[in-house]
Amino acid sequence: MTTVQRIAKNTGVMFISQIMTYLIGFFITMYTARYLGAEGFGILSLALSITAVFGITADLGLTTLMIREVARNKSLVNTYISNTFLMKIGLSALTLGIMFLLVNVIGYSGTVSTVIYLITFSVIVTAFTGVLSAVFQAHEKMEYISVSTILNSISMLVGTGVGIYYHMDVVYFAALYLISCGLVFIYILLMYLWKFSLPNIHIDRTFWKPTIKEAWPFGITSLSGTLYTYIDSIMLSIIQGNTVVGWYSAAYRLMLITLFIPNTVNTAIFPVMSRFYTSSRDSLNLMYERYFKYMMIIGIPMGFGTTLLADKIILLVFGPGYTQSVLALQILIWTMVFTFAGASFVQLLQSINKQIVITKISAICVIINILLNLILIPRYSFIGASFATLLTEVVLVGYIISTSYKLGYGLPKKTVFTDFLKALAATMIMSLFVIFFKNLNLFLLTITAIIVYFISLYILRGVDDVDMALIKELR
Repeated sequence: MTTVQRIAKNTGVMFISQIMTYLIGFFITMYTARYLGAEGFGILSLALSITAVFGITADLGLTTLMIREVARNKSLVNTYISNTFLMKIGLSALTLGIMFLLVNVIGYSGTVSTVIYLITFSVIVTAFTGVLSAVFQAHEKMEYISVSTILNSISMLVGTGVGIYYHMDVVYFAALYLISCGLVFIYILLMYLWKFSLPNIHIDRTFWKPTIKEAWPFGITSLSGTLYTYIDSIMLSIIQGNTVVGWYSAAYRLMLITLFIPNTVNTAIFPVMSRFYTSSRDSLNLMYERYFKYMMIIGIPMGFGTTLLADKIILLVFGPGYTQSVLALQILIWTMVFTFAGASFVQLLQSINKQIVITKISAICVIINILLNLILIPRYSFIGASFATLLTEVVLVGYIISTSYKLGYGLPKKTVFTDFLKALAATMIMSLFVIFFKNLNLFLLTITAIIVYFISLYILRGVDDVDMALIKELR
């Protein structure tokens, strides 16, 4: 199997699982939001936001580093598993201490505190699952990771149905996350024992310090990303209350669904790009150049299409109680357009051992995001938070791309501009179609619009010879 075929196979497996996961997640979010209402959904969303930010401490970038290093040298598996598990025990204790301090300092109510603690334990379980999942990803066996994500989604869906049927409260829905994460851990552990056998325990204290030193930039980058992704919800809860968080989170959850596309590709190509950095500069260049183009081809029409159909999407998913979320979705979706544009460069910098660069940029953007939220939330509520998120992402992606160019990993400007114009022209044709037929059923309209877009892109020759060669290699 060639490298292209292996990447396509892993991407395909992950893509199918992610579609299933997000389709199931769509119904979970829809029914949970409708059942709990804006207040209850706001509490659950607040807990997820807080644990997403401070739960980074439980991993601190160790999983990402493990994937990269084991992908380059498979003999390091036992060393990483043994020592990373032990390091994460200490990091988990630190995470619990931070969460306890935070909850008591802010003074959250008993129900909110319980929900936060339950979600925190689920994050810790996920951190340990990540150690074993990293081995599968480093060996490019994505099918096992795919099954684990589907298992998590199905258990959440069944649990949600049970909770609604028996009229359970928000604490029950928080406990579902812990139960589902526990099931995933058991599955990954069993699969690891089946495919790789028991690891040889090899504790090496001298391994800890250099490993944490190398891993922490990944952790800080992740922390910075989650801070400016979720800090707005935390600030909204303090300044505006949980109901406003519910309205904002409804739009935010829909926006985050689109992340499955770059996340799926990232999972498949990160170990490959890490290898190419030490073996083939030309292959590395081709990979991130094509990645950038394909994300642009997907991101631009996604932004326009969601903006035009935001009212129908919110009404369908959450109902009339969340009409305030429409404008937030129309703003936030453009955050994802820029995220798509920067995805290939983020993976590039991580693959070439420049994770510290992303860490510095992310830290700067966290400060920008907090300042923007402090200025905009008191005056414009969750709409201000939406603009703060978008502006921060624009700065982040622009900074990362310009840094990549300075490091000698730039893209041909003429080619990028030409590809952009073709994608934009095809998007305009699609947008006119959407406007003209907006009264159609949302699902039918979406599918037809996608077909119109790709036909237009093909006619405009948005698919070049390199793309065709890659397609032929997949056969």
